[in-house]
Amino acid sequence: MANSSLPQLDTFQPISASAVHVLARMAARKAVQEELRSEGVRVSLVKPAEISLRANEYLSQHPELFKEALERAQRLGLYEKPNRRSVS
Repeated sequence: MANSSLPQLDTFQPISASAVHVLARMAARKAVQEELRSEGVRVSLVKPAEISLRANEYLSQHPELFKEALERAQRLGLYEKPNRRSVS
């Protein structure tokens, strides 16, 4: 039986789902702010809650932002942290 000359490494690390959601929401907020600016609205005068509502709507209409966020999380290395063991 021949042994492979390549080492067997366990390099799989799951990407944090919360990081993907945060990155997708950030992209949606940025897109909403750009839309407002293009309409001539001063973003600093819009309530953050209003921007968040619009960002949620934008995100529901553009699910591709989640795929882009996943790719970005992988590039940034945003992996899940292992669970801590409780000391008893």
